[in-house]
Amino acid sequence: MAECNGNIVDVLTSDYAREIYGQVKDLPIVDYHCHLSPKEIYEDKPFENIGQMWLDGDHYKWRLMRAAGIDEEYITGGKSRKEKYLAFCDAVSRSPGNPVWDWTAMELEKFFGVTKPFLPEYAEEIWEECNAVIEREKLSPRKAIAMNNVEYIATTDDPCDDLKYHRLLREEGYGVKVTPSFRTDNLVNMHAPDFKEYVKKLGKAAGVNIKNFDDYKQAILRRLDYFCSMGCKFSDVGVEGFPEQFEFDERRLNASFAEILTGDGKNARTRSCDKLMGNLYIFLAREYEKRGIVMQLHLCVTRNSNDEMLNRCGRDSGFDCVGENISVPALRRMFNLVQERGGMPKTIVYSLNPTLYYELITLCGAFRGAVPGISWWFNDHKRGITELLAAAAELSCIDNLVGMLTDSRSFLSYPRHDYFRRILCEFLSHVTPEKASGCAVSVAKDLSYYNAHRLIEEEKR
Repeated sequence: MAECNGNIVDVLTSDYAREIYGQVKDLPIVDYHCHLSPKEIYEDKPFENIGQMWLDGDHYKWRLMRAAGIDEEYITGGKSRKEKYLAFCDAVSRSPGNPVWDWTAMELEKFFGVTKPFLPEYAEEIWEECNAVIEREKLSPRKAIAMNNVEYIATTDDPCDDLKYHRLLREEGYGVKVTPSFRTDNLVNMHAPDFKEYVKKLGKAAGVNIKNFDDYKQAILRRLDYFCSMGCKFSDVGVEGFPEQFEFDERRLNASFAEILTGDGKNARTRSCDKLMGNLYIFLAREYEKRGIVMQLHLCVTRNSNDEMLNRCGRDSGFDCVGENISVPALRRMFNLVQERGGMPKTIVYSLNPTLYYELITLCGAFRGAVPGISWWFNDHKRGITELLAAAAELSCIDNLVGMLTDSRSFLSYPRHDYFRRILCEFLSHVTPEKASGCAVSVAKDLSYYNAHRLIEEEKR
């Protein structure tokens, strides 16, 4: 996407688009949703080589390699990092049109000054050039962050996490703000076979003997308050499905929770889970609103689709898929119930299934404080980003969108913000006349930086 790199198709097709982009390209980055390791940021160990820096933990790249037919030994298996790097090069060379093609070229240029095409005939040269830069510059997580003008990172953390490395970074006075996000998948996923074990883990972390649903909520609040004390501004959930039953009778809720903990009957367990999940979603939303926490809902995803590879590689290894659309009436009912009980927190709603965009964007428009999330995962390409921007512009106020995030475990992923900014500026150049360039630049700045910056600067209520 950079004009100087002939490898990448530049989406900025006019002087007007380039004029808008010139006003946003150097703005700082607020990465309000990512999966970076706070431990790696704190320890700041220099990377060994481009294979480690590029491929360790990056499931975006892993999925592309699998789609290209690369054997798993070259992805998560025992092959050397150079062998994995060469296999990745082979996969990219056969995948023009995939966003990883553009991201790879942008990352090579941004971090290593490499503008050669990432093709097998140049793979050895690029390996040597990148490794020379890594060795000379002692490239490390913090140097990668600094090179991209990142000012804020919100990691993704389980409520039981001790947040040790967030605390150490804060005590050290690290210049980039690294805060935890309250990720509630394990709290609400009561269908999970290991849920009972998780309840014990939560009780231990919170110092609460969890005997019923009331105790469970108290343990959650203790952990949420601890996260807030460490600077948490965002929550998140990304489980399959969405609750369609909302129970409020405390006696019934405690009985349902007991059913789950005792595991009496699959059908009873399913009904119990749905009711408890519905209550918990509303409970959490209210507690977020009290504390000024932004609620993120990642919807329409199918997790860990391949059972064999789940057993082999574990969770979050790149086997999630676009899921079926959730029940919009259920989401509407949840929003209304939250509103009736004191008000909505700032809410960002993402859909992995783009066929739900119209329903979600218009539903968000009916509730103050709810906004559609930017294109997520399988939609993080030029057409997908443009499709979301167009729908938001046509159905709502595009300036309400919070903007781009990396959603990544890789320290090389920050050029994705530049990728988004270019696509955004090209889009704005088509929907605003040049005489309204001030409007286009203002919106571009908000979506590139300022809307996210305002969220992290808001004081807790």
